Amino acid sequence: MNILQLEQAIEGYFAAGAAANSDPLAMDAFLELREALEQGIVRAASPDPRSATRWQVNAWVKKGILLGFRLGALHDLAAAGLSFVDKHTYPVRLFTAENGVRIVPGGSSVRAGAYVARGVVCMPPMYINAGAWVDEGTMVDSHALVGSCAQIGKRVHLSAAAQIGGVLEPINASPVIVEDDAMVGGNCGVYEGTIVRSGAVLAPGTILTRGTPVFDLVTGETIRATADTPLIIPEKAVLVPGSRAVGAGKGHPNAQGWGLSLYAPVIVKYRDEKTDLSTTLEDLLR
Repeated sequence: MNILQLEQAIEGYFAAGAAANSDPLAMDAFLELREALEQGIVRAASPDPRSATRWQVNAWVKKGILLGFRLGALHDLAAAGLSFVDKHTYPVRLFTAENGVRIVPGGSSVRAGAYVARGVVCMPPMYINAGAWVDEGTMVDSHALVGSCAQIGKRVHLSAAAQIGGVLEPINASPVIVEDDAMVGGNCGVYEGTIVRSGAVLAPGTILTRGTPVFDLVTGETIRATADTPLIIPEKAVLVPGSRAVGAGKGHPNAQGWGLSLYAPVIVKYRDEKTDLSTTLEDLLR
């Protein structure tokens, strides 16, 4: 099938609900979609300069991923001498040297239906879920997660224990997106459809969600998600974890208060030549 025919088939089988479970053509359509995802022919979200976020969610692809879970049955699976029990529609992906993906030994897994481009480095243990897109030259470091449908650009560094959340449902919701040349520090968490623009740097421990306000010391603005757009971190922004004082109630820093502060990510600068020099070490490890 061509892409339009595949989209129409996925839409039909998804709408059919449980009735599609007994139709072998539904499984054929899903397997074709899974192969297209792994080859990078289709993706859960695509760049779109016409969109307010510069990204377009491909809802039919997310429906197809969910269809795969519906059609799947629990099976005993094995890969590289290890045993797994999972839906048979989502086995562990196997790679060869011809794929050009470097997977260092030590307990990493890439689920079927994920796109992992040439030049990606996977340090153990890490996990890439179905529907994710990881582009050329990216490093996924130890204990890092790339959630379902998350979109990771070229030459991104996901440092140790970075968590890139998956957004599979609601169907129309934007997944988490980290654009080209961004650097996500250790123990960062990026969730709920947040978009990290090209070249941004998240210092270790930065947490970003839809409800997180970001305070830009350079422009004096506060960046927030809106009803129509997710939280968007500007290009080349350098974020660090910060705090802001509680100004009311028991948290107020007066004689009766506790003097509490709340977590607040802060943009302290925008990436420059000095910042770039500090991030070149990773290039030596590829």
